[in-house]
Amino acid sequence: MRLKELRKKKKITQLKLAMDLNTNQNTISRYENGTRQADYATLVKIADYFNVSIDYLLERTDDPTVHR
Repeated sequence: MRLKELRKKKKITQLKLAMDLNTNQNTISRYENGTRQADYATLVKIADYFNVSIDYLLERTDDPTVHR
């Protein structure tokens, strides 16, 4: 998942992201290092937060554009 890349690009900490997504920093860390996978609802929250598509987030495409 491109979570770490997106978070660093936005210059926010794992703690800030966790607070904004109503989760904890440890969960964000696990998503970033691949030891835990986000459920569908969380993927939607993360994609909306960074204004990218879920496919981009999951590295299925290099196009971050959200198509609604």
